Amino acid sequence: MTGNLPVAGAVRSLWWAARIAGAQAPFDTASLRVYYPARPTGSDAERLSGVIPADPAGAPYPVVVLVPGINVGQDGYRWLATRLAAEGFVAVTYDWVGELFAGQYGITPGVDLDAARPDGYGSAPTIRSLRPVLDALAKIDGPVQGLLDLDRVGLIGHSAGGTVSLQSARFFPEVKAVATYGAHNMVATMLGWPAGSIPPAQVDSAVMLVVGSADGVMNGSADRYGEDAATRADPVTRTFDEALTDRDGENLLVRIEGANHFAIVDPVDHTAARAFLDQPGEADPSAVRSLLTQLYRDFFRYHLKADTVARDALGHGSELVSIRRR
Repeated sequence: MTGNLPVAGAVRSLWWAARIAGAQAPFDTASLRVYYPARPTGSDAERLSGVIPADPAGAPYPVVVLVPGINVGQDGYRWLATRLAAEGFVAVTYDWVGELFAGQYGITPGVDLDAARPDGYGSAPTIRSLRPVLDALAKIDGPVQGLLDLDRVGLIGHSAGGTVSLQSARFFPEVKAVATYGAHNMVATMLGWPAGSIPPAQVDSAVMLVVGSADGVMNGSADRYGEDAATRADPVTRTFDEALTDRDGENLLVRIEGANHFAIVDPVDHTAARAFLDQPGEADPSAVRSLLTQLYRDFFRYHLKADTVARDALGHGSELVSIRRR
């Protein structure tokens, strides 16, 4: 055997797939990537296959699923998934290329338009991809088989992925906490909602809404909700105040000064999605990513692992962060 052994505490990943029920081929499969804490042994099998066992010490591992924004590829969230795995979670990203609207196709969490309309809202999840992804994880083979705690699942939804997570989480009893970035619960007038509507979030767990002060994409979408970008109230603040129920301080609204809509994505792919609407980020990108890591780590440590120390540490130590609780 030759070469250097991987360091202890390494993070590795594997690929898997989920079939999306009701989707038409070839747009009926999501490609998953599963990041896990690994324990290298230095064996010949590792050297020849590239497959490194999961570290059983922290098993069963709670699972955090990163729900993507429209046309944001899963590689843009790899930095966060890797850091979460290093903190003792199994983190899952996925790409589903499916129908967006009006015959357009792209990466999507899959919005169930019937469930998102006024006469269907609250009767079913508006996200079509999450149940297939969770069911696929229950059948996964390879290094993490038998090491996932699928009764302790957290969601991190970015942009539209955050919206459908807020509109759907209560339909998934295994979901114990929901976090978002650059997301709100406003609903589009094209679906039949009155201008400015924010219906109740469909979440039975704690929620952490995270947003940057330099988010240009949300303002660039104001007309979708029948609003004027120059005069509208902040939709994330409205979501926190109007769409969430009080949870004795466990719901959080976190604002990061100088962060933009795509601060959670690295690298940003300027050939897709709507980064051209974003404002220039004024905060150091690496500092923002460190903050996001700490916020999501501590939020899920508390709600998925009952770590009260993590709860008390949430958001402390940075001048860039302001937090409201309810």
